[in-house]
Amino acid sequence: MLDSAFSSVFGTADSLVSSVSTVDFLICCVASILLGAAVAGVYMFRHTYSKNFVVTLALLPLIVQMVITLVNGNLGAGIAVMGVFNLVRFRSIPGSAKDIGSVFLAMAIGLATGMGFIWLAVVFTVIVAVVNVAYVASPFGKQKEPEKTLRITIPEDLEYDGVFDEALARYTDEHELTEVQTTNMGSLFMLEYAIRLKEPGLEKRLIDDLRCLNGNLKITCGRAAAAKDVL
Repeated sequence: MLDSAFSSVFGTADSLVSSVSTVDFLICCVASILLGAAVAGVYMFRHTYSKNFVVTLALLPLIVQMVITLVNGNLGAGIAVMGVFNLVRFRSIPGSAKDIGSVFLAMAIGLATGMGFIWLAVVFTVIVAVVNVAYVASPFGKQKEPEKTLRITIPEDLEYDGVFDEALARYTDEHELTEVQTTNMGSLFMLEYAIRLKEPGLEKRLIDDLRCLNGNLKITCGRAAAAKDVL
């Protein structure tokens, strides 16, 4: 019974081209629309998005289904699948890792419904949706404390190599000197560190200790520039 549920509604592979009826085609279209909406809903869960991309994501299974249905049982099916998947690289706006993963999910669903494997597409969508929501809602992959950028101004005659290491080690789990530049017509140096605090709320104590070492010159500590999670 379970095996028959995961079989194609169009019949065997040898008869796919000629056996697609209007009713079967419409059933697959409805399944693609509903599953596309589910994919779009999962994508929007705790994620910033635009309406245009969400609508396109919801329609993508239906579009891919039509392409696959037209070439089912044909040698061109393989070429068509390769062509459809290669379209991802030609998107005009670079997407995040989640954007591209959602596009591939929608394409996989359209491929399944286009070949008539409706229940297989439903089960696959449910599995991916549950796992995705579980990962997003859980602390899996989340950093304990976000990375911050620390900028310390020092006089030009201060030998800065290692002078702040002891203070930084007391308040941070990790720190790295990422940039050194001159300011104020070369009379001052600006040191930039990438740091990760041991726990929230240590900024003031860290800055107070650093002020004793840099002659009470300007110190700034703020959020690091967000890195794009691209593939």
